[in-house]
Amino acid sequence: MGKELLNFNFKNVYSIWGRFTVKQNDQLEFVFSTLLEQTSVQRALDFIEENHKQTVAEQIEITEIPAPPFKEQKRAENYLQRLKQLQLDDVTMDDEGNVYGIRKGLGNGPTLFVSAHLDTVFPEGTDTTVIEKDGILYAPGIGDDTRGLAEVLSLVRAFNESNIETEGDIVFGATVGEEGAGDLRGVKAFFKENKHIDGFISIDGPRSDYIVYLGTGSYRYKVTYDGPGGHSFGDFGLPTATHALGRAIAKISDLQTSSEPRTTFTVGEISGGTSVNAIAAKASMTVDLRSNEQQSLQALEKRLLDVIHEAAQEENERWGSDQLTVDIKKFGDRPSAQQPKDLPIIQAAIGAQKALGRNPKLASASSTDANYPMSLGIPSITLGRGGQGGKSHTLEEWHNPTGGYTAVQNSFLTIISLVGIKGLTKPLLKKH
Repeated sequence: MGKELLNFNFKNVYSIWGRFTVKQNDQLEFVFSTLLEQTSVQRALDFIEENHKQTVAEQIEITEIPAPPFKEQKRAENYLQRLKQLQLDDVTMDDEGNVYGIRKGLGNGPTLFVSAHLDTVFPEGTDTTVIEKDGILYAPGIGDDTRGLAEVLSLVRAFNESNIETEGDIVFGATVGEEGAGDLRGVKAFFKENKHIDGFISIDGPRSDYIVYLGTGSYRYKVTYDGPGGHSFGDFGLPTATHALGRAIAKISDLQTSSEPRTTFTVGEISGGTSVNAIAAKASMTVDLRSNEQQSLQALEKRLLDVIHEAAQEENERWGSDQLTVDIKKFGDRPSAQQPKDLPIIQAAIGAQKALGRNPKLASASSTDANYPMSLGIPSITLGRGGQGGKSHTLEEWHNPTGGYTAVQNSFLTIISLVGIKGLTKPLLKKH
């Protein structure tokens, strides 16, 4: 593998990213050429491939530890012990339930946080037993993001095996609350308490060649209309919660949004009423708003709130009443975030894959743990998991780990380029 890598033409890699300066291009070319000449780096890359079976075994073991939304503690405690066994420093579980430890460098470089998320979308009681058939693994959560958790452990082992001394510190860990109503609570808590972090890599997503560097934001609401209720015939003439809800849904369905930046809305769940012959006293819905641009997301939010109140007002006016009210609760707030593609952390990820003879792709915006630090101005990306998978977020989720080690190699080379190696390469990632 080494000779093939050293024959790679790095100038072709960087010339396509026009905003990078000549000086920066030269730096990247030097960094990756130098890294791939090192015996320790080749040893680490080879080890990652050799360690593939253990990575898959840990993927299976962790999958079978349930991690329902807001109930990730059992899996977190197990992962905590795994990090301790890998001899990271200062391994801890914070108040939110995130677990992480530090691989200390020389203290001369930046601090990089590398993590996957502990939680799955599946409720408590879901059978997460892994079934293997013809080399393919089947289980709820087998890919998203348990494969990412296993890859983080493989990365730590590769560093231990190679004894590479880095200029900067690397924090390896796992976060809670990435999925659904978790609202990125884990990564939000981590960055609130760890303001010294200079960059972030999330190991998530189904494709190892994809690099996510843009964040799709989302706001989520639960809206509940409350009225007096009553008999459908005897109390006819009172405002009805379900009618108000219907008015609101009709108004929402008529909202106009842009395709660029992509901005969307949906009413996801509805409930209400008690009987076919009763005036509904209560009716509710959940609403999801998304956009790749924060300003557009905020504008859509304002329009949503306006039509929700208009529906209540119109239902009261229809019956000459003021008895119907509306309660609006915001339970999701994921910021939209954008970064220029010439940031060193993005270019490092591209360069690492190219150096390994692969064809990276800058993915369209997505919603991942990287959204939050990205919105704070901290350089952040999400790197895809290895292998192939499908039917994520369903009971039929599957993952084929064949060749999955290549994603770990991508991540490893990206990381060492960002934090630098003692006496060899300077960190590409800037320290605050």
